[in-house]
Amino acid sequence: MSSGDLPLRRIDHVRFFVGNARQSAYFYRNAFGFDVLAYAGLETGLKDEAAYLVRQGAISFVLASPLSARHPEQARLALHGDGVQDIALEVDDVEAAYSEAVRRGAVGVRPPTSVEDADGVFISATILAYGDTTHTFLNRDRYGGWHAPGFRPLDPERYGPSTLRPVGLQAIDHIVANVAEGQMDVWVRFYEQVLGFSQLVHFDDKDISTEYSALMSKVVQDGRGRIRFPINEPAEGLRRSQIEEYLQFYGGPGVQHLALSTDDIVTTVRALRERDVTFLRVPASYYDLMPARVGEIEEDIHGLAELGILVDRDDEGYLLQIFTAPVEDRPTVFFEIIQRRGAQSFGKGNFKALFEAIEREQARRGTL
Repeated sequence: MSSGDLPLRRIDHVRFFVGNARQSAYFYRNAFGFDVLAYAGLETGLKDEAAYLVRQGAISFVLASPLSARHPEQARLALHGDGVQDIALEVDDVEAAYSEAVRRGAVGVRPPTSVEDADGVFISATILAYGDTTHTFLNRDRYGGWHAPGFRPLDPERYGPSTLRPVGLQAIDHIVANVAEGQMDVWVRFYEQVLGFSQLVHFDDKDISTEYSALMSKVVQDGRGRIRFPINEPAEGLRRSQIEEYLQFYGGPGVQHLALSTDDIVTTVRALRERDVTFLRVPASYYDLMPARVGEIEEDIHGLAELGILVDRDDEGYLLQIFTAPVEDRPTVFFEIIQRRGAQSFGKGNFKALFEAIEREQARRGTL
């Protein structure tokens, strides 16, 4: 294998470790419009945890929770609360990807393991990333079952038919990590050296700052541009930044938010609001300045203002984005909804308005 990219195909799924997987599946079904497709647990021969596979478009989440205090990951719930445990990457060759990643400096968590059942052969291996977040390499080219061994299709009537309109989420656009001050470049080098990623863009504290707080961010992506990971660290400010708040309540580095793409953000956000998803809001003055800042767009600005959708432009086009409030009681994980109309950037022009909105929420929580 060459010294460049590992043969990564895509983000296969994101595994959340949660306190109650069944309730989490219900939440993602009813709040975000995911279909609950498969289940693994006591009834399928899995003795230490229960897990649900939920999917929308090309987005797959696995929601897993322990069945007893003997589960090896039980302690992470007390430390982190519900959060992302693993970002799984589909690869051409699990053994080759794992051995090369370890050779380049990754810490192995679980060596290549092949599991065979009536549906075929499922191969996976896991390495450590920031904090206790992991990456699992997997290949199911010879596996025809539901997700992985132990999963069985869920009776579609278990939750009953939904009467709400579809949401229209399509794919994972990017996944954002928060790490401690001084660690951003460490993890940028990890992705460059271990997985063969390249740095796409860098935002410093002049780009991402308000009167009170600041952060720095670098974005790394794989060679095909299909997998993008922004990595944030706090910068010095007058008050506690959103990154510091996250690190405090999550108990260390981890996934801060997942950006999910749609090709009609107005319809998607309307559907999510009908499902009681809460979004951050920016002042009305943001939309007064928008035409001069972003130029002509296809969408109606008044409609965007009504929903709180932000717009930014780069040399290749423009994008529309909006951010939910945290979806846990802890101010940790949240979601971004994004529609790209050519733009490949990350909304630099919205940073100040967005982070001021986050600071207003921090002030309400008493954590600013």
